[in-house]
Amino acid sequence: MVEMTSNQGSSDVNDMIDVNNVEDGANDNIDKAISIDSSVDNIQNDLAEIEWQRSEDGSYSPSSYINRDLSLLQFHLRVLAQASSSRHPLLERLFFLIIFSSNLDEFFEIRVAGIMQKLNIGDISTSAHGMRPSEVLNEISIITHAAISEQYRILNEDILPALALEDIRYLKRDELNAEQSAWMKRYFTEQVVPVLTPISIDPAHPFPRLVNKSLNFIATLEGKDAFGRDINLAIVPAPRSLPRVIRLPDELTGGKEHHVMLSAIIHEHIGELFPGMSVTGCHQFRLTRNADLDLADDVEDIAKALEGELENRRFGDKVRLEVTTDCPTHISEYLLNEFELHDNQLYRVNGPVNLTRLLFDFNIPALRYQPFTHVVPKAFRREMDKSDKSTSMFAAMRKSDVLVHHPFHAFSPIINLLWQAASDPKVLAIKQTLYRSGTNSEIVKALAAAARNGKEVTAVIELRARFDEASNIAVANYLQEAGAVVVYGIVGYKTHAKLMLIVRREEDRIRRYVHLGTGNYHAANAKVYTDYGLFSADPDISEDVHKIFQELTGMGKPANLKKLLHAPFTLHEKLMSFIDDEIAHAKAGKRSHIIIKANALTERRLIDKLYDASQAGVKIELILRSMCCLRPQVKGLSENITVRSVIGRFLEHTRVYYFYNNGDERLYCGSADWMDRNLFHRVEVAFPIENKKLFKQIYQDGLINYLQDNTQAWTLDGTGVWQQLQPAAGEEPHVAQEHLLKTINRVEESS
Repeated sequence: MVEMTSNQGSSDVNDMIDVNNVEDGANDNIDKAISIDSSVDNIQNDLAEIEWQRSEDGSYSPSSYINRDLSLLQFHLRVLAQASSSRHPLLERLFFLIIFSSNLDEFFEIRVAGIMQKLNIGDISTSAHGMRPSEVLNEISIITHAAISEQYRILNEDILPALALEDIRYLKRDELNAEQSAWMKRYFTEQVVPVLTPISIDPAHPFPRLVNKSLNFIATLEGKDAFGRDINLAIVPAPRSLPRVIRLPDELTGGKEHHVMLSAIIHEHIGELFPGMSVTGCHQFRLTRNADLDLADDVEDIAKALEGELENRRFGDKVRLEVTTDCPTHISEYLLNEFELHDNQLYRVNGPVNLTRLLFDFNIPALRYQPFTHVVPKAFRREMDKSDKSTSMFAAMRKSDVLVHHPFHAFSPIINLLWQAASDPKVLAIKQTLYRSGTNSEIVKALAAAARNGKEVTAVIELRARFDEASNIAVANYLQEAGAVVVYGIVGYKTHAKLMLIVRREEDRIRRYVHLGTGNYHAANAKVYTDYGLFSADPDISEDVHKIFQELTGMGKPANLKKLLHAPFTLHEKLMSFIDDEIAHAKAGKRSHIIIKANALTERRLIDKLYDASQAGVKIELILRSMCCLRPQVKGLSENITVRSVIGRFLEHTRVYYFYNNGDERLYCGSADWMDRNLFHRVEVAFPIENKKLFKQIYQDGLINYLQDNTQAWTLDGTGVWQQLQPAAGEEPHVAQEHLLKTINRVEESS
């Protein structure tokens, strides 16, 4: 794994998931998607009840856990389910299908490819959930084949007919009139042919090395070429520089949204590429490759090594072949043999082989989510009105901590803080982590301006942020040219913490200002991801952030922090101890309660500790967007644990950890999910919320609000099956994200 709103239009779908609220009614199509989802555990277990056991050393049996990869696949299927629902605006439903395609691409590129690597090196060992790699691959194949069939059924039977009713059409070749056909031929001649490279298959031209996920055509031929050779096969890669969806000119459609696919244009005129020969067949296909990067821990220059790996990503090991349903068996078998793939790695699709490229920026507001205002916290607006505008952010932070909850709050305060720091003569230094920021980022521009203005600017850039590596290399080069100090974090540990530190001289003393967040410093993501950000001038927290930057740029022992928890040093240990405290309170007959909101829960020791807590009587509520390897609601094992997932208009991305702690409540926000990679192989930070007002705000809006969702929420049972909630008879629908859209603006105005 990926993370578009109604007022945003087309964006990088690898970064964004956009699944909206669910209301009463219209369940028929969703049930089909759920039935695919439910098959995961039926294949995996065939158990009416989970037969879990505990050994003498305290460990739990493999049946106590859900397979991580199958759990992630179930999340993608919950996204697919949204595309089948008429409760959502029509173009957003199309977007769900596109997001599902993008998610599934990454699933094959990373997760399936990784399992295949295990098999290739002879690893047949069982994992924590008791499944061998071959068993996991077999189940993935069964589920994904069914899911992709359902995806194209939704496209062909639901969405395309509904779009046609709105006069939005993807025209097939035989649907064009004479004028449109003539225009298509001119487009092929003038725009496509100059960048096409047909490649014949013969002894002098072996099968070409095709780029990962590129659209290609295989053509069968008869006759002799210009050199008198009998050529019967050719490969035609579609130009990646051309759009996959082309809007027909207004004069040919009366201004209507009528489009043709690039694949249709090439298919219709492919014969012109082989003069004097006959094209007897033309079939599109797409190959998916392993796209994970493999960097050794002892590389001397991460940036140079990464640039080399990025090229290799385009030509990694083959993992999946997609062809259309009308592709003859002998052609698909030829391709499978050429790519050394098996039959179960072939996917026949009833439509374009890459729905991700089906996206077009339709400007039809009635078919999209309604836009909304991203509000600025009143604490900042108040200081703008009465303070020096060039330093108003610092004035507000000196008075009190300020919380932002994206996307309901605007991202602009973060940008404004940096620009004020860049031009403020009292600011001495700025330090910031950058995981995903974008090459055209205002954040990056402000840091560069600060460096040019003589500030000591340090940027800790994580070059290995998956699928953003090239962008991050460009950002690093840009900042270095501006005079900033750029470091790439710690070899072997991704820097995933979201930290900003500003050092300012005030009245002969040094004061530090910090921003800590759960999400990336990426303005586009902040419009579609739910994330928390804390602005603070707290001396202890600021000192802790300073020490972490010292760790990242220097050397020495782990920092001794006062308030922050950080991985890979103290975060896991502290989380375990917090759960132990709840266990002790429960055993003493006291109230005990844990609420965790995160993207995923896969780390086995934390799962085991939660099982222990459940058996001690601790009430545990987990709000997990995607993966969950814990089995909730299993008798004797996890009866006191509930798990839910909220799939909505915005990608749920906040990480919040709450522990009742016998009334002395603890609440942390952070950058880390409860996964091995976050807790042991990344630099992560969790920060406490000590301001009572902000504590209550996060507890109510970010936790209880989501636990009350009876419309967008799905619940997990002990067999691994997810079910979508529906309001009970007479119960008012509660949609967590819609509630926040309605209330945060009102609260800010009245505060």
